[in-house]
Amino acid sequence: MDSNKDILLQARGISKYFGAITALSNINFHVGEGEVLGVVGDNGAGKSTLMKILSGLYAPSEGELVFQGKSVHFSSPKEARKLGIEMVYQDFALAGNMPIYENIYLGREPGPKVGPLRIVDHSRARQMAADHLDKLKIHVKSIDQNTENLSGGQRQAVAIARATAFDAKLVIMDEPTAALAIKEVGKVLDLIRSLKEHGVAVIIISHRMDDIFYCCDRVIALFQGTNFAESRLADTNRNEVIGWIMGTKGHSAQLAHDQVK
Repeated sequence: MDSNKDILLQARGISKYFGAITALSNINFHVGEGEVLGVVGDNGAGKSTLMKILSGLYAPSEGELVFQGKSVHFSSPKEARKLGIEMVYQDFALAGNMPIYENIYLGREPGPKVGPLRIVDHSRARQMAADHLDKLKIHVKSIDQNTENLSGGQRQAVAIARATAFDAKLVIMDEPTAALAIKEVGKVLDLIRSLKEHGVAVIIISHRMDDIFYCCDRVIALFQGTNFAESRLADTNRNEVIGWIMGTKGHSAQLAHDQVK
């Protein structure tokens, strides 16, 4: 990461306990504005628990989160979203029987409120969705298509569009390419990289080294709920990162094409 890039989110001494079980212990890391950070670790390393804390689903047992220089405490994902932190889940969490444009603004539809009800301005929602998809260079046949009729890559793109439709500053993605056909992976990874152009920071949880080395500026590894290693991608290689996932260091042997240039 550029040393002059402003820190967007910082985790300081984050621990999480579930009864007698320690899921996270004294986790420290940061992500800068417009940076893509990869988070790796084996099953049970604490990745999902950490992301749920960042997105407001869990509260940390100890430690603090600092967002844009201010200490923050989330009691729900809604509070995290208000600050611009969005989560894209592995199953996309889209309403399959609803069109693309309604999915993008679901729960935050444009239109006037009359008492407790909102009168949805569908024409405006369609135009806003079309403009947003165009900005992200996401191409679909029609914004009126139901999402259940889209390919896996298109559904992931719509989920990313929804996450970034309301001035998102940080998007957290859980295994963004796990459910995709090989031909669709590259398009989604290019979309993730393009978010940097719009100043959006991204945290990617992934087991796929190709995803990490294609998209990310830095990578951190968790092992048994603790910080294990961290590096700029340009200063490490796949074999070393795989070693970190297994809890070992010093696996630096590499093929010539493994290192990011």
